[in-house]
Amino acid sequence: MSGYRIADLARRYPTLALDEDYFVNYGYLSSAHSALLHPRRLSRPASRGSKKRAAEVLAFAREREEVHPRMAATHFAHGSVANYWGGTSNATTRLLDEMHYEGLLRVRRRDRAMRVYEARAARVQSVVAPTPQVRADALVNLVIRVYAPLTACGLSALVYRLRRAAPPLAREFGVSAARAKASLAQARVAGAQWFWPGGESPEDCDTGAPATARFLAPFDPIVWDRARFEQFWGWSYRFEAYTPSPKRKLGYYALPLLWCDRVVGWGNLSVESGSLKASVGYVSGRKPAARAFRGALEAELQRFRHFLRLDAKVLNEPQN
Repeated sequence: MSGYRIADLARRYPTLALDEDYFVNYGYLSSAHSALLHPRRLSRPASRGSKKRAAEVLAFAREREEVHPRMAATHFAHGSVANYWGGTSNATTRLLDEMHYEGLLRVRRRDRAMRVYEARAARVQSVVAPTPQVRADALVNLVIRVYAPLTACGLSALVYRLRRAAPPLAREFGVSAARAKASLAQARVAGAQWFWPGGESPEDCDTGAPATARFLAPFDPIVWDRARFEQFWGWSYRFEAYTPSPKRKLGYYALPLLWCDRVVGWGNLSVESGSLKASVGYVSGRKPAARAFRGALEAELQRFRHFLRLDAKVLNEPQN
């Protein structure tokens, strides 16, 4: 997005038709698409006690403009519960997360990365509400528009994640996927069946890719499908934030580096003493020979400097 700078989205979020929600990945989703995911329930049945606590928290939220997790934890003191990683978490915070997943609460804003909630407004039922199949079709079409071109395996993986995002639509997603495979443009390449939207054609793509460099996020649609990434560019990218430091090969938060139409390496960016420091590695062991590459890389680093609102000089240090 042209001109976007750090914290712009968080600042404008309350005025935009967006919701934080659980989709293929957790993140921002248009309110219209978020509505298609609901109603949904946790996979495990709720106990009588947990239903009572949720009802109390929801009443508490409806009496207030917003609910900060610390405020709710102090008021209810539900104690602690085991978390997914074997430790313990605040039970009230966990309950807020679950109520958010179920659509009873929505994220109103963030306070230093912490979700601050509000009660979700009661849904106004239209005269003709979308059927479960219509909702599933719309969600499958959305992931195809965002992530195509997709192999059959890639499409199946996305549909599997949709089933986790909206379990009540599990059966309908299977029908939607079958419909999509029958209607999408497709071709068999190197033993794999590929699918993409019917209005697009590979032959229409401009083969003269611009001489620009871009650092891509680990969850960018270009990067997210790791198997497709390897097929396109011939090397394995791994997100290593949760990998023990001694076992990392690319870095804590390595960003794939796109040069023209090739992903040629990766970069680890950090801010030290007010300056952007970039450690860049290359798949071939050396940077591209094209004269334009150095200027394109510096331009991309300058864009990051602008994004991060930094005033100091960018330091570009090659990675050993």
